[in-house]
Amino acid sequence: MKVTIYGSGYVGLVTGALIADVGNEVLCVDVDEKKVANLKKGIIPIFEPGLDDVIKRNVEADRLDFTTDMDRAVAHSEVQFIAVGTPPGEDGSADMQYVAAVAKTIADRMTESKVVVNKSTVPVGTGDMVEKVIADGLAARGQSISYAVISNPEFLKEGAAIEDFMKPDRIVIGTDNEQAMEVMRELYAPFCRNRRDRLIFMSRKSSELTKYAANSLLATKISFMNELSNIADRLGADIEDVRVGIGSDPRIGYHFIYPGCGYGGSCFPKDVKALIATARENNYDAKLLSAVDSVNDSQKHVLFEKLMKHFDNDIKGKKFAVWGLSFKPNTDDLREAPSRVLIESIFEHGGTVRAYDPVAMKEMRHFYPDEKRLELVGTAQDTVDGTDALLINTEWREFRSPNLEALKSSLKRPLVIDGRNLYDPAQMVEHGFTYDCIGRPGKHAES
Repeated sequence: MKVTIYGSGYVGLVTGALIADVGNEVLCVDVDEKKVANLKKGIIPIFEPGLDDVIKRNVEADRLDFTTDMDRAVAHSEVQFIAVGTPPGEDGSADMQYVAAVAKTIADRMTESKVVVNKSTVPVGTGDMVEKVIADGLAARGQSISYAVISNPEFLKEGAAIEDFMKPDRIVIGTDNEQAMEVMRELYAPFCRNRRDRLIFMSRKSSELTKYAANSLLATKISFMNELSNIADRLGADIEDVRVGIGSDPRIGYHFIYPGCGYGGSCFPKDVKALIATARENNYDAKLLSAVDSVNDSQKHVLFEKLMKHFDNDIKGKKFAVWGLSFKPNTDDLREAPSRVLIESIFEHGGTVRAYDPVAMKEMRHFYPDEKRLELVGTAQDTVDGTDALLINTEWREFRSPNLEALKSSLKRPLVIDGRNLYDPAQMVEHGFTYDCIGRPGKHAES
């Protein structure tokens, strides 16, 4: 099959590369000429494990190409994916201008039947909007051409997107158009060879809501555990024991009940806010989702609050080591990352930061291009040398088993504030550390 994908960001690139990888001819479209030129050279604007190899392989096989030419994009295929950004506005609602622009691009150029697929995360009702834009565009041209607009939300985890796409838990498709259903069955057949029930058909609006519902429920689990961790902190209970105790109940399970210093990234914060805004626009106050969002915003300040307590609310002139900048491991994504809240709070109170992340250093410098108070260092061990404390934001694998003696000797004060509960508190105190983490008892004195 031939497929066109508008938008060469995270979703567009992963979708395009992996649809091409099973033998289809895919054309990825973007308005950014520099990005397209770089992609043709194999320079990828995001970090996703294994994606660069997939793109290179399919470009070399002439199954994957990139363009800014909209005429070529519309003419290339029957199946037209919209995978552009839907950034949040000031009120939290999704900005739909880029989705609408792609719909108009298709309407202004199409000469034959199209299946237009909303892959972007979009509010409920977006399919209706896209349908109207195309209808109005065709009417303005005096054309009568058949088309179907369907919803096909993505469920990709950053850092594991290739596995998620190639072996999906489910593929949700929102349409009641039988011809469009057959097109999507054919397109996704290579990804459903063992389980055809992975394809779930439903109404378009239900499909659009499913995406927001999934991310909002996962965000709710995270905020619930973070709320409990703050209670445990004050009661002297151990949130890790509580996690095991409740996770063993099969109705709850262990997924997404790890306490930490808040969720971030391109999906959960944006999607929770967008669903709150959608509810508000439809005269409903989504109290639970508003609380989920509020708890997460507060949780991003927990590490800094702990830091200030250890320094009697005065960190002026102090330098702190930070391990982990991306919002989660195996990505360089810093959107809504808790690390940025921590680092900016340190700056505001007169401290400086020396930081390290395995892949997000370049992206961090983009956010703070001229910030003299931020030093980006090449290794985790070099980061801590001569600093007043270590703060851990991201649970990268290489942080799981550090040389504790070397770590202690490098710090001016053997203080570790861990936002991801990576270490055993008893072991840390045995090595002479003050170890402060999330929802675990025992603020151990330095030895």
